[in-house]
Amino acid sequence: MEIPWKPLLFWTPRVLCLLFAVFLSLFALDVFNEGYGFWKTILALLVHLIPTWIVLAVLAISWRWEWAGAMLFRLPWHLVSAQHLGTDALVRPPRDLRSTVLVGAMFLIDWMYRARLATK
Repeated sequence: MEIPWKPLLFWTPRVLCLLFAVFLSLFALDVFNEGYGFWKTILALLVHLIPTWIVLAVLAISWRWEWAGAMLFRLPWHLVSAQHLGTDALVRPPRDLRSTVLVGAMFLIDWMYRARLATK
């Protein structure tokens, strides 16, 4: 039985990116335990959801242009690597960014596979 590579290559990075956005948005739920008023809670929730909106914006770009998704999902890895070359910052990004590099690699493979199919 042949594995349907085309749908698998298309949907896997997109679904992983959506799951990553859901995972990031779970961290925003802690604002409900802070005891703020209604408007301050809404404002704090919007601020805590900024990384989720960034991931969803990158996904929207990546959905159309896979090569851009490959580059944008590798960008956090390069930023962290460059930070370790200089002095330590007060706010350190997450140490384990392998999931973003994996999604970026999957977008790159999808883009290369589609380009190869287009030339045939």
